[in-house]
Amino acid sequence: MEDKLENTIMGKIKTGQVKIKSKYIFVAEKLGLGAGFTLSVLLSVLFFNLILFYLKETDNLKYLSFGKFGILAFLESFPYLLVVSFIIFIGLAGYLITKSDVSYRKPFGYLAIGLVVFIMVFGTIFTFTNLSQNIEMQTRIGFGPMGMFLKPLTDMRDKGVVGIVFEDGVDYLIVQTPHGLRNIGIKDVEDIPDINKGDFIIAVGNRDGFNFKVEQIKIVDKKDMPAIDRGIDFKFDKELDEKNIKDIPLNMMFFNEQEQSCVKNCFNDNKNPKDCFKECHK
Repeated sequence: MEDKLENTIMGKIKTGQVKIKSKYIFVAEKLGLGAGFTLSVLLSVLFFNLILFYLKETDNLKYLSFGKFGILAFLESFPYLLVVSFIIFIGLAGYLITKSDVSYRKPFGYLAIGLVVFIMVFGTIFTFTNLSQNIEMQTRIGFGPMGMFLKPLTDMRDKGVVGIVFEDGVDYLIVQTPHGLRNIGIKDVEDIPDINKGDFIIAVGNRDGFNFKVEQIKIVDKKDMPAIDRGIDFKFDKELDEKNIKDIPLNMMFFNEQEQSCVKNCFNDNKNPKDCFKECHK
């Protein structure tokens, strides 16, 4: 019986009905499968690390502390591309497992759980390195292919704002942000905290052209959002005071042209910056 089966198979091979792949093709396929799996796992670890970094060091999760007022700001600043990329690569890694010899030895469920645990553990470990901060810097200077994945970090929010108070007026604040000086209107805010120059604030509301109208505002510790603090340092390169603010370029002020011209002329008249902002933001 076995001899008959063997003869039948050999006959089909000789006639071309059955083709045998070269051992080199088998080796190449195995190496390709292994390389694809390894790359998918490494990228999954990287993207999981970047997601943790973004949520931990930016303003995104802090908007949820405002309740329903902060949901839109949270959704606006959420790193969707990072999450989608992570899901794609972890899914690809899982798919490649099913095509490997390992899937025949162990149940796929166990393999999938082990893969997820591995990625989460090593993604968390990488948060203790400078990898994410280096990618953050690439994003800020517009260099490097990985910068696009942290782009939400550098986008201006329409529903939220974070920064250091440079001047505090009666119904407005001038705030240092990673996008320059911004005028924050607080006229209609209820239960506003006692805000002073140098405070690190986070607010939700709506952008109205060049200005931002606040609905709720809080004083926070800048250590809770180190990436935002680094963004401010990167933008201004030094701490502002009444002397050097008069020398900063107009494009460092996120004001309209009329306000920029007014502030510049006021500075040229050697007036106090606080008086200039009060005069030009009416």
